[in-house]
Amino acid sequence: MKTIFITGASAGLGKTTAKLFQSRGWRVIATMRSPEKETELSVLKNVILLPLDVTNPEQVEATVQEAIQLADIDVVFNNAGYGLIGPLELYTEEQIFRQFDTNFFGVLRVTKAFIPYFKQKGSGLFITTTSICGLATYPLCSVYNASKWALEGWSESMSYDLAQFNVGIKTVAPGGIKSNYMNVMQVVQDKAYDAMAERMAVGFTDGTLMEFSEPEVIAVVVYEAATDGKDQLRYLAGLDAIRTYTKREKQGAETYRKELMTYLGLKSPYSKV
Repeated sequence: MKTIFITGASAGLGKTTAKLFQSRGWRVIATMRSPEKETELSVLKNVILLPLDVTNPEQVEATVQEAIQLADIDVVFNNAGYGLIGPLELYTEEQIFRQFDTNFFGVLRVTKAFIPYFKQKGSGLFITTTSICGLATYPLCSVYNASKWALEGWSESMSYDLAQFNVGIKTVAPGGIKSNYMNVMQVVQDKAYDAMAERMAVGFTDGTLMEFSEPEVIAVVVYEAATDGKDQLRYLAGLDAIRTYTKREKQGAETYRKELMTYLGLKSPYSKV
C-alpha cells in the first residue's frame, strides 16, 4: 500500500485529495492544525491524522519524524496555504511575513524535513499546490502572487537537485476552486481601488478572468501527478488555469499584461497625455 502525506488537509483541496487517495487504496497521513476537530477523515480506513502547523519549525520536524515511523511514505503533498488580498500599502509587516511564512517557507520546512528520508530510501515525490497566480498574475494580490511564483521557481530548481537521488518534485497550479478558501483569506480594502476591484469581480463571476472548479476536479490532477510516472514539472488544474497559461504563453508576457490592463480599464502610466 502506498502512502501520501498531506498538509492543509482540514478543508478544501487538501481534504478532497485525502478522500480521493483513500478511495483508491492509498494510506493517507492527513495533517492539519487541529486534527482533534476533524470528523470526516477520522472515520475513514487507512487515514491517519496528525497535528501540523507549517509555520512551526519544531512541530514540522516532530510530525515528519512521527509520520516516517508510522508508514513508508511515497508522496508528500505540500498543500497548506491561504490568500492575502488587497493593496500592498495597507498590508502590515506581520501580514506580509505571515503570507510567505505559510505559503512559501512552510513548504520548504516540510520538504527539507523529508529529503533525508527520501534520499536514504532512494525514491519519493514532492507535489506542491501553487496557483495559476504563480504562472500569471492578477491585481490586488501581489504578495500572494509572489509567494506562488517563488514556489514555482524553487520547484524547478529543486527538480535538478533531487533528480540524482531518484526523487521527483512537481507542482499543481489550480485556477479558481469552489471551497472554503475564501473564508480563510485575509482581505484589506481601500476605496481608491474599488473600480478595479469591481471589474475583477465581474471577471471572476462571468468566467472571463477565472472559473471556479469543484475541488474534486483539482484533486484528480494531484492524483495524476502522483501516479503517471511522467518527467513533468507543472500540472495545470482547471479549465481557467489551462486557458490563462496557454494565452499568456502564446501572446507573451507583455502583450498579456497590456490586454489585462485594458480589460480592467487601466491606463498605462507611460502613455502620453
